[in-house]
Amino acid sequence: MPTQPSKELETFDNPFPGRDYIIEIETPEFTCLCPKTGQPDFADLYLEYVPDQKCVELKSLKLYLWSYRNEGAFHEAVTNTILNDLVAATQPRYMRLRASFYVRGGIYTTVEVQHRQPGWQALPADPDLPRESRELPQNSGEQGQTGQTHEHDSRFRQLGDRRQNAGRSPSQAKKQA
Repeated sequence: MPTQPSKELETFDNPFPGRDYIIEIETPEFTCLCPKTGQPDFADLYLEYVPDQKCVELKSLKLYLWSYRNEGAFHEAVTNTILNDLVAATQPRYMRLRASFYVRGGIYTTVEVQHRQPGWQALPADPDLPRESRELPQNSGEQGQTGQTHEHDSRFRQLGDRRQNAGRSPSQAKKQA
């Protein structure tokens, strides 16, 4: 039987529940429908979380996200709903979902939502670690020890570069860079 979309999110036991660590998941093929026009909306989803007792199983996450392919949803609603469902399934210490929707009508939309367990405080990052690993956010918009916020993350810069070059031929995009 072929694989089918599903709203069920499966989890597995966190192998290191006594340690704060970040799990990052990128999904470049998220699709839902515009509730006004019925046209498809495409987005890159960036999920990062610090698990507590449970982690999300990736195939179930893929099938869950696929279930939105034929559903109409405003960007803000679908992003918040996905975060709510992931939090309900995993009960993480911290979770952030950033949905970067592709251009529609000349407008890009990015929606970022967060969840933090009450009383949970991120441990300070080891200053000797390479800065490739980002610090856990203390509060939304606060700067970490390096003085950089997550908005300066290289993947988000790359997303901006891709958007800046949207509609240009590859040779035009290279000239611009």
